[in-house]
Formats: sequence, structure tokens, C-alpha cells
Amino acid sequence: MAYDVVAPLVAVAVLAGLVLFTRWAFAGRAAPARPGDDGLLTRVATLARRESALQLRAVLSDAGIRSTVRFPAAHRAEVLVFPEDADRARALAASFPGRT
Repeated sequence: MAYDVVAPLVAVAVLAGLVLFTRWAFAGRAAPARPGDDGLLTRVATLARRESALQLRAVLSDAGIRSTVRFPAAHRAEVLVFPEDADRARALAASFPGRT
């Protein structure tokens, strides 16, 4: 009978301890992103339409360049690549329609 009461209390105490430990362990680890901070990536193009950005990303992919698209505002899409691919990506993006 006592086991029926003690077991759930122990389980709740263990879970509460895990929650407190993870909050302490991971507090303040990630620095907030600053506006204009692209991290490890380099912006190679800014486009007005989502579809245009996705098309440029497909062109870059066909050229063997890894890329991603970010949408910082309405009617604005930015294509980002790794710095070692930035020059080739910019050359491909220079002739791409829809750039702003």
C-alpha cells in the first residue's frame, strides 16, 4: 500500500530534478542572433519572390553549391551559401532574373 503512494512521488521528484538540471546546464549557452548576422553562411542574392529564390537555389544545386533560403520580411528572400562557394554562387546569381 505504501509503495502505491511513494513510487509516484519519487518519479515526480526525479523528473523535477531532471528539469532543474537541464535548465541549469543549458542556460545562456546560445547567443541570440543579431540582425544581419548570417553565421557561417554568406548572402549571395536577395530576391523579391519566394519562387525566384527557390529557382536560384535549384540552379546553385545543379552547379554543386549547397545553399539555403531565408525569408527575413514579406516579399524578400535571401539566398545564402558557404563562404568557399560564394564567388561561384554570385557569378551564377548575377544573371538570374528577379534580383533586388
